[in-house]
Amino acid sequence: MQRSEMPSRNPSREAPVLLREVREAPAAVPAQERSIETLPVERRRGRRVARNWLIVVLLAIGAAVGGYVWWRLSPPPLPAGIAMSNGRLEAIHIDIATKLAGRIESVLVREGDFVEAGQVVARMDTSVLRAQLREAQAQLAKAHTAVATANAVVAQRASELALANSVLERSEQLVQSGFISAQKLDTDRSQLQVTKATLVASQSQAAEARTAVSAAEATVERIGADIEDSVLRAPTAGRVQYRLAEPGEVLAAGGKVISMLNLAEVYMTVFLPEAIAGRLAVGAEARLVFDAAPQYVVPAHVTFVAAEAQFTPKTVETATERQKLVFRVKAQIDPQLLRKYWTRVKAGMPGIAYVRVDPAARWPDTLAVRLPTQ
Repeated sequence: MQRSEMPSRNPSREAPVLLREVREAPAAVPAQERSIETLPVERRRGRRVARNWLIVVLLAIGAAVGGYVWWRLSPPPLPAGIAMSNGRLEAIHIDIATKLAGRIESVLVREGDFVEAGQVVARMDTSVLRAQLREAQAQLAKAHTAVATANAVVAQRASELALANSVLERSEQLVQSGFISAQKLDTDRSQLQVTKATLVASQSQAAEARTAVSAAEATVERIGADIEDSVLRAPTAGRVQYRLAEPGEVLAAGGKVISMLNLAEVYMTVFLPEAIAGRLAVGAEARLVFDAAPQYVVPAHVTFVAAEAQFTPKTVETATERQKLVFRVKAQIDPQLLRKYWTRVKAGMPGIAYVRVDPAARWPDTLAVRLPTQ
């Protein structure tokens, strides 16, 4: 029986082959990743296109909604003959200060208080002034006494002059009759001239005494005025902004005690281009709408249009607009209306001023006057 011989294997030759096969075998891939990677290229490209279209549609919807909201909220265009510009409400600041140096006795108002014209807001210590007033009154009384004395002297000298005239007349008659000498006549004539000079001197002294009375009266009035000026009063109706000094402080002449706003003159300053300002007249109607209360429309009128153009201030417009020349315009609120709503007035409030350039132009319904109820 013939034996079949199996070919002998060489382990050293087979090992490298097995090692190479292991190295070249692909690593195990998770089922999920394998399914994604094995998707066809066309299918993956379709998914990317659908995702991009979805993003485009969402952006388009957002833009449409935003445009609709802007359209609904944006104000309608202004009719011809009416212009607008941004501005801020302004009021005149008044500093109530001392006329003379002195010590503050009392401050009668607080910050935020409303004051009327002539209301006392502070008092200065007037003890020194009152002592000076008593001294001046004493000098005035003395001057009146001097006037009375001078008038009495004038009356005496006038009587002496009348007597001298009578004596001279008798002496002239007696000289003609030979009863007295001519020397006695000359003496009487000389006495008459002396009496006349004495009367003129006494009259001058009386005039000087009356002048002293006038000077003493002026001194009394001056000190009285200083005492009156030591009572600090509000020059107009307004609102106290700051207390700049407190009782007990010593201030120099012109020292500020109270800073207040004059609520009788409140206006909005705006800047209009020359094409509009050139046609705008003083007294033209205006409407003010404030950012803090857009539901109200406040009537006003133009009280000032600058005669000279200027570059737009940086705080008003953009850099390009600052290259243009504009005119400063004031739109002032009626003082009686301010008086009615002065507790609501706040200087510095931003807003928009609408001015009617053409008197024939009609205000739109959105700019009809609407004021708050008290």
